[in-house]
Amino acid sequence: MLNVPTIPRLKKQLFFVTTAIALFTAPFVSLANDTIFYHLSSLGIRPNTGKDVTEALNKVIYKLKQGKQSGKIISIVFEPGRYDFFPENAIKKTLFISNHDQVNPKVIGVGFENMENVVINGNGADWVFHGRMLPVAFEKVRNFIIKNVHIDFYQPQICQVEVLVNDTINKAITFKTAPWVTYQVRDSIFYNQGESWEFNPSSAIAFEKDSKHIVYNTSDVGAPLRHVAELAPGVIKVFNWNNKKLLPGHVLALRSWQRPAPGIFIDQSKNTTLQNVSVHYAEGMGLLAQVSEDITLNNFRVALRDEHDPRYFTTQADATHFSGCRGRITSINGFYEAMMDDAINVHGTYLKVTNVKGCKQVLAQYMHGQSYGFKWGEAADEVQFIASKSMETISQNKVRSIKAIDQPTFTGAKQFEITFEKDLDTFFLNGQPIGIENLSWAPEVYFAGNTIRNNRARGALFSTPKNVVVENNLFDHTSGSAILLCGDCNGWYETGACRSVLIKNNRFINALTSMFQFTNAIISIYPEIPELKKQQKYFHSGVKIEGNRFETFDKPILYAKSVDGLTFKNNTVITNQKYQAFHWNRFPFLFQRVVNYKIASNQFDYKFKKHKDIKSD
Repeated sequence: MLNVPTIPRLKKQLFFVTTAIALFTAPFVSLANDTIFYHLSSLGIRPNTGKDVTEALNKVIYKLKQGKQSGKIISIVFEPGRYDFFPENAIKKTLFISNHDQVNPKVIGVGFENMENVVINGNGADWVFHGRMLPVAFEKVRNFIIKNVHIDFYQPQICQVEVLVNDTINKAITFKTAPWVTYQVRDSIFYNQGESWEFNPSSAIAFEKDSKHIVYNTSDVGAPLRHVAELAPGVIKVFNWNNKKLLPGHVLALRSWQRPAPGIFIDQSKNTTLQNVSVHYAEGMGLLAQVSEDITLNNFRVALRDEHDPRYFTTQADATHFSGCRGRITSINGFYEAMMDDAINVHGTYLKVTNVKGCKQVLAQYMHGQSYGFKWGEAADEVQFIASKSMETISQNKVRSIKAIDQPTFTGAKQFEITFEKDLDTFFLNGQPIGIENLSWAPEVYFAGNTIRNNRARGALFSTPKNVVVENNLFDHTSGSAILLCGDCNGWYETGACRSVLIKNNRFINALTSMFQFTNAIISIYPEIPELKKQQKYFHSGVKIEGNRFETFDKPILYAKSVDGLTFKNNTVITNQKYQAFHWNRFPFLFQRVVNYKIASNQFDYKFKKHKDIKSD
C-alpha cells in the first residue's frame, strides 16, 4: 500500500487473453535458440492501470504451459511499474501449507504448476495484492527463477499505531492510527478493517520510533482493545490497559495470531531460485517451502521498502521457513527485518506413532494443528525413531510403503499407515511415546552474508542432520536469541538433531532485548527434552562457533543442552551499557548435559574466569 506508484482506486476491470493464437503470435525474441521471451505488455498486461491483472496473467501462464516447446526456456518479462491483484478472479484451491492456518480454499494471485525451465523477470515491478491472498505459488515446478519483483499488500492486516498518552494512574492508553489504517469502533470494541476482512487485535509488538528497534524488555504486548472510545478520527483511547513500558512515541504493530498464507509458497518443486525478490508484507511467512529440493535465495528480502518507509513491520510470521525439504538451501546476501518471527527456520516434522499394527507396521500422525495435510515421505526413505520424552534415537529403518488412512491422498491427511523394511525395535512394546523422523527429507544449509534486524523472537533456527554453515551474517537487535538449534517431538514436532554446524565470522549486536521461547542465550542450543535426567545419549553434536563478534549488554553468550561435541574459540565478546541487563541467565556459558566441549582462545573485554563464567551441569 505504501511507497508504490499511486494509482486511483478504479472500478476493477479484467484483461482477457482469448485465444492461443493471440498469445503465441505476440512479439518475442529468441536468444541462442534456447530462450523465448514473452513481453507481457504486448499481451495487454501493462503496469500502472489500477486494473486487476490476476485472471489475465494466470491465463497467460496456463497457455504458456500448454504450448511449451521441449528444450526451450520460457522468460516472462514485466515492464517496471505497479500491477494489482484482486481476490475475486484469483485461483481458488485447497492447499495445506506447513506452519500455517489450514483454512481453505487458498486464494492464489499468481500460480505456477507442473512447469519447468521458466524465468520470471519483474524488472523491479511492484505486485500489489488486495484482501487476503497467497500472492505467489510454485507447485511441482523444476528449474524456476523469479527475479526483480516486489510483493506487497494494499492494506496489511497488521494495524500500526503510535502511542500518544499513557495514563498509568487511570490505566488508559491513547493512540493514533497510521494514515493508511481503516477501523471501526463498534460496541466499544476496536476492529481493524480492510478489504473483506476485519478483526479485533489481541497483541502488539512495540517499536522505538527513531531506531525501529523493538522496545527493550517488552516481548509480546497484550492489547485489550475491547473497551475503547474514539476521541477524534484516528485517535483511540483504550481503557483498562496498564503497561508502564509503553511510552508516548512508541509505535505499536497491533496484530492477531492468524497466518492464513505466506507471501511465496513452494511445494514439491526442484531447483527454485529467487533473486532480488522482496516481500514487504504477508499475513503468514514471507516464504514457505515444503517437500522441495535445492532452493536458492540470492538477495532475497523480507524488508521495509527503504529508510523512508513509514511502516515498522513486515510479515506476520517468519521471513523464510523450510519444512521437510532436502538437497541444499542457500540464503546469501539476504535482508530480513521487522518480521513478527524468525528470519529462517529449517526443520522436518515428526510423526507420532499412535498404534503398532505388526512387527513392521505402525499408524502415525501429524500432531501440530498448523502442520499437516502435505506429503511426509515415500517408499525407500530412511527414517529414525525417537523416544519423545528423552529425545533419544531408538533405531533406524527404511520405508517400504506409506499411505494416508484418513484421506484418499496425502492432501489434507493427518494419519498414515507406514510399513518398514525391518522389524521394529522392542521399545515399541513399552507404551512410551515415539516420533518418526524422515532422514531422507533433510537439507544442508548455507546461510551467509545476510542481515537480520529489528524482528520479534529469534534470528535463525536450524534442525537438520546435514551440514549447516552460518557465516558472515549480521544479527542486529534480533530481540530474542540470534541463533537457535532446536528439536521438539512434544509440542511443535519439528525435527531434528544437528550433526554438523559451523557458526563463523558473524556479528551479533544486542540480541536478547526481550524474552521469547527457547531464548536462553545469544546462541541457544535448546532441544525440548521433558526427561533430560533420564537421557543416556545426546541430541545435538558437532557444533563449532568460531571467529564471531558478540556485542552485548547482558551476560548470556551460549546456552547448550544435550550436546556431544561443542567448540567455542577465537571469538570476541564486547560489552556495552545500551540496555540494563535483565536476563535470568547470569552465566556467559550455561550447559546442561554437554560433553566434549572446548572454550579457548577467545577475547573478552572483561576478566573472564572459567570457574565463575562457565556453569555445566
